[in-house]
Formats: sequence, structure tokens, C-alpha cells
Amino acid sequence: MEREKLEEVNNSLKDNNLMKKKFKVSNPKGKLGVLIPGIGGAVSTTFIAGIEAHKKGNGKLFGSLSQMGTIRIGKRTEKKTPLIKDLLKLTEVGDLEFYGWDVYPENCYKATIKAGVLDKTLIDSVKDELLAIKPEKAVFNKKFAENLSGKNIKKEKNYYKLALELIDDIKTFKKNKNIDRLVMIWCGSTEIFFKEGKVHQTIKSFEEALKKNHKDISPSMIYAYAAIKCGAAYANGAPNLSVDIPALEKLSKKNKVPIAGKDFKTGQTLMKTILAPGIKSRLLGLNGWFSTNILGNRDGEVLDNPKNFKTKEESKLSVLEHIFQPEINKELYGDFYHKVRINYYPPRGDQKEAWDNIDIFGWLGYEMQIKVNFLCRDSILAAPIVLDLIIFMDLAQRAGMDGIQEWMSFYFKSPMTGKNLYPEHDVFIQSMKLKNTLRFLAGEKNIDHLGLDYYYE
Repeated sequence: MEREKLEEVNNSLKDNNLMKKKFKVSNPKGKLGVLIPGIGGAVSTTFIAGIEAHKKGNGKLFGSLSQMGTIRIGKRTEKKTPLIKDLLKLTEVGDLEFYGWDVYPENCYKATIKAGVLDKTLIDSVKDELLAIKPEKAVFNKKFAENLSGKNIKKEKNYYKLALELIDDIKTFKKNKNIDRLVMIWCGSTEIFFKEGKVHQTIKSFEEALKKNHKDISPSMIYAYAAIKCGAAYANGAPNLSVDIPALEKLSKKNKVPIAGKDFKTGQTLMKTILAPGIKSRLLGLNGWFSTNILGNRDGEVLDNPKNFKTKEESKLSVLEHIFQPEINKELYGDFYHKVRINYYPPRGDQKEAWDNIDIFGWLGYEMQIKVNFLCRDSILAAPIVLDLIIFMDLAQRAGMDGIQEWMSFYFKSPMTGKNLYPEHDVFIQSMKLKNTLRFLAGEKNIDHLGLDYYYE
């Protein structure tokens, strides 16, 4: 018995030594540059204005795990629940410096007013800060977002040269603002749906495709390539293929850059990842799940095109299939109907409304219904996600982590995973994965919630 305990201790020490050696977190010195494609959109402007207002003591960053979340350390009896930002060496929001690109030329002050999310009093309290943020000309291909018509676009036509222009933009920003580290977060529009092909498999084939203006190279891929080449961590907030291809994953490993995506988990999908695990845990069956949305912001306008909606639909539809695992639970979930609709309705602006009708069955097959009506503010839900991803992606990079960061799944509708791994969509499992990773990086023991040790010595 004593020998077993000794072996357990030795193994634990080995694990701790490995952890400290491989993932030692460096201090967040200097400024963190935040690179945002789509900097003039509702999500971006709501986020930036919120951060600037917070710096002045005007508004709390509700919804942000990195700023307001706590984390349990050790046993429940120890009563240790520090703030996450106190446990780890996280970048302060005051050290964030913003820069980005947009197809529309308005500065962030005008763009924030146009978005119609925040009240004018709050916007005016940070007017000078927002006026100072002006978008660079964007990389844009109308083929991938036909409903956008902005003219603030780079003139260069060759994709590889466009990537070099973005790299030059980033380097100039870094030098002029004395930036120490970089994170790029895609807040641009949803692109049309297409699948990865041969050109996306290797770094060489991808760069050749860039030089030849291959039809399957989208603007978000060009941004992702430029970010990784500049050593910037990259998070994809849209359902676009973007960085989720072998070539850019390999490049991220080569350049020691963390990547994550896809598609911010905000309104309806958030509710699904909360409700579906509860239904499954009680072994209630599912006959059908019908979801519909109305929204009137720029995202809604882009999604009004069926080609772009297809990309969003693929992202949303995958959630239930992975949670319920019909191939394992055939009697309960082997034949359910799942439908998702998104309708552009300009009068609502950023105030999205989502309806879900869920047809379930229980004991002896008797049927029941759940109806959910979620009136949400899309950008208000997205802004804290943007902040957390920036802070945690920077943490990952300072810890020496690279490639796919699956522990960020908590924030995405369609999480990226390693090869041959299915994505975990259960929000409670995602939350556990995220917090255990933070404990790991802090040098603390992971928590499994077994709890038998409280009752059996």
C-alpha cells in the first residue's frame, strides 16, 4: 500500500515537472495588439467601446470569464475560489491596443453609432478613443459575401501580394504602437460554404494557391495566413473554413502560434448546448428540434444570401448530432428531425429573437414539448467572448502552446479539434475542459468532481 502511494506521488511529481518545463507561462509584459478583420461591425465596435468605457470606470465586463469568473482550487473544504485573473498571469484590459480592417471606411465612433447596439451617452463618453481607431483597407472578395458593398478595399488583386500587404500593415502597427504581442480575432462576415480541397493540405500547396488566386482561397484564409506569419495567435469568430485547414494548422505549429475557432457561440446555439445535455442526462428521447431566428444587423444581411446561410447552417446543425450521439443512443436519438432557419429582418437590428420548439418523449414513449423564446442582443453576448478569446489566446501563446486550442471550445458553435477527434459541444464539459486547462497552466491539480474522498478515507 505504501509503495503504491509512493509511486503515485512520484508520477505526480513527474507530471508537474513536465508541466512546468513545457508550459511555463511568461509574464504579460508590454502591450497586446488586437488585430480585428471587420473592426467596423457591431460585434467589434460593441467590444471596443465597452473596453474603453470600462477603462474609465463606466461599465462592468459582465459575461467575461477572464475578468469576472472564479475558479475552485483544491477540495471544497479548502474554500479556495480565486478570480481567474488573480490565479494566472493574464493581460490587463488596459494593455490592449486595437487595430483592424473593414470594407466600410467609417471610424469606430461612427461605426458604433451606426451599429445601434449601445446608447449614445456611453458612446460619447469614449468618443475620442473611438475616433482614433480607423479601419485599414480590407482584403475583400465579393464572391464570398455578395450582400456586402463596401468600397474600403485594397486594390491589389493577387492573393499572395494581399497577404504581404496585411503582413506589412501588422508590422507597421506593431512598430508604431510599440506592441509586444499580437492576437488576431476574426469578427468579419460569414463567407460562402465550401469544403477543404487539395490546395488546403500543405503549406506549399496553400502558398502556391495564394499566388495563383485559387478559387478556394477566401479572404479570411488570407488574414489567417498573414496573422500566423507575423506570430499572432488567431481565433475565428465566424463559421468560415478560415484557419480550419491542414495547411494553416501546420503553419501554426511551425510558427509556434495557437489557433482556435469556429463561430462565436452566442444566442440560440448557446441555449442548445445548455438544454440538450440536460435532456440527454435524463434519457429523454428527441423527435425533433425546430429553430428559427430573426435579426437585422450586418451579419443578418450577409446571411440573407443562401450561399452564406449554408455556412452558418452547417455550423448550427452539427451541435445536436454531436451532443446526442445518435449512433450510440439509437432508440432515443436515432431519428430526430433538426431544422434551423435565419431570417433577415432589418427593424430588429442587433436585437435578435430566437424560437425553439423541442419535441421530446419520456416514460413509455409519452410525448412532451419544450418551447424557448430567447430575445437576445447578439453583440452584447459576443463582446465578452471576444475579450476572453483575446486574453486566453495570449495566455496560450505565452505558455508555449501552439496549433489547435480545443480547450477554447466553450466559446464556439463549431469547435476545432485534432484529427480524428469529434468536437465536444456539451457546454458543461466544455466549461470543465476550459477551467481544468487554466488549473493546469497555473500548476494546480485538475478537479474531477468524484468526491468519494470526502466520505471514504
